[in-house]
Amino acid sequence: MTDATPPSLLLPAADLPAGVCQLVATPIGNLGDVGLRALSVLAAADIVYAEDTRHTRRLLDRYGVSVPLASFHDHNAARAVPAIIGRLRDGGRVAVVSDAGMPCISDPGYALVSALRRENLPYTVVPGPSSVLAALVLSGFPTDRFLFLGFAPRKTGARRRMLGEALADSGTSVILESCHRIRSTLETLRELDPLREVAVAREITKIHEETLRGNADDLLRQLTGPRLRGELVLVVRGTGERRQKET
Repeated sequence: MTDATPPSLLLPAADLPAGVCQLVATPIGNLGDVGLRALSVLAAADIVYAEDTRHTRRLLDRYGVSVPLASFHDHNAARAVPAIIGRLRDGGRVAVVSDAGMPCISDPGYALVSALRRENLPYTVVPGPSSVLAALVLSGFPTDRFLFLGFAPRKTGARRRMLGEALADSGTSVILESCHRIRSTLETLRELDPLREVAVAREITKIHEETLRGNADDLLRQLTGPRLRGELVLVVRGTGERRQKET
């Protein structure tokens, strides 16, 4: 174990409940954001199921954690879910991670949780980093009510309907978008509501982290060149109508 994680802070394998599936949040960029409890659970697990085993191996290697890895993603869920259930029934210590953030939040995991509920098997969450909540705070928009819409659809019509839903909501909306489609999304926002305040948080927790704010046209002028690379989250300010009516 490296100096970053003293062995005394890690959970002994014997203290990790057997037969309980652990859904573990992982860093969204900066590997230093991994929690001590997350490391403890991962180190004590008999096996870790990961969306991309190569990606997860880099995280585990950073902290000197050696544990078997297996793949679990949307394309192999039909095979992986029964395998996980079988291990849990045999009293195995199983941890599940996605590439970044919390499993099930626009990441693989829902099929597994549904199966665990059907089979009456216990599961728990080891919370941690979240690009959704980080972007919400970075935007500077109201946080008392927000709508998470997941990844923006690839098809133009479906994406336009999602944006219409965001613009109609009284709370702040958070949308995950590809750097390859963000300009098209902002152009649609400009058509639908040219004055609405929006924000784009990019490269959250990484060296080049920044948050751009303004209306869609403002952001279209800023999002060029190197800014069209990396991970980003779009945040749309709500109408505020509900708050105005209540007050």
